[in-house]
Amino acid sequence: MTLSAKDFRQQMLDWYDRHRRLLPWRALPNQTSDPYHVWLSEIMLQQTTVQAVKAYFEKFLKKWPTVEDMASSSQEAIIDEWAGLGYYARARNLHKCAKVVADQHKGHFPSDYEELLKLPGIGPYTAAAITSIAFNKPANVVDGNVERVMARYMCIETPFPEGKAEAKEKAALYIGTFEGRHSDYAQSLMDLGATTCRPKSPVCGMCPLNKTCCAYSKNLQNELPKRAKKKAPPHKKATVYIIHNPDTGEILLERRPETGLLANTAAFPTSEWLEAEKPLKAKKSQNNVHHVFTHFSLTLSLKIIKADENFIFSDKLKRGELQWVSLKEIGKVKFPSLFKKVYRMLPVDILS
Repeated sequence: MTLSAKDFRQQMLDWYDRHRRLLPWRALPNQTSDPYHVWLSEIMLQQTTVQAVKAYFEKFLKKWPTVEDMASSSQEAIIDEWAGLGYYARARNLHKCAKVVADQHKGHFPSDYEELLKLPGIGPYTAAAITSIAFNKPANVVDGNVERVMARYMCIETPFPEGKAEAKEKAALYIGTFEGRHSDYAQSLMDLGATTCRPKSPVCGMCPLNKTCCAYSKNLQNELPKRAKKKAPPHKKATVYIIHNPDTGEILLERRPETGLLANTAAFPTSEWLEAEKPLKAKKSQNNVHHVFTHFSLTLSLKIIKADENFIFSDKLKRGELQWVSLKEIGKVKFPSLFKKVYRMLPVDILS
């Protein structure tokens, strides 16, 4: 037995009124959501946990209170503040989108789903989230939490990621005009998945849908959603160069290319990242840095070089692609996580 769409939504809204999460980007009851806040949080939350995003969201909002403020800033400044959050294409698109909204929409995000899709960095999910949460319009907002709720409630047997499409179809059954609380309903499903219908050890006894949940009735809640086996990601190796000038007390840094992984971020120069056999177990070493990206892992071997007239990368320095940074200032550089690890491994005799 499953609930009608109307009753399903009402049970979720009743639960949400009692158990909603308080998040810095979320409007309080009876308040109107700020589209800028919703957009900024949704971009940050892609592939990133709520806990990790909170501090970044508040930092960005303090530095750029409005979308116009962000549009007037430089892309480099935004990427520097984004350092550590990962997936740097999001930061680049954040700036591009802010400029389009400020320049072409007079600082107001469009409320139409199709118009939102035209903005840089906004795909179907983010457009649906802004449409529903910011503008209280019907939209099928399906993130990982909602996929899990639907997989269990409807007993979707197709392994994810293939089963994600079916979960989205099932979620669409509950979208319509109904009571008009579209923003609250979308967030209720997210909160249920985050706090109750959790990936592991779901708290089914506290779930408002447990009486009609297929998985719960069959004791399958710990088995669904099923997931297809993943292939082992490739491993890459490279050398990271610590080029220092002992006479001036400076270290050479670069800003990575504007396209590709870690684009436009501050970094220590490296050789090309080439695929290599992955070690059976990563050995701890004072000369190696290990890092895991979404699609591959990487080992950087540290190589320390004293600068002279013909040191490696001297041509790039002459072309202005690298710059010297004093030891007093290097601690203030906004490195991405990979190069933060490199910085922490710099020998004391260089830093002193």
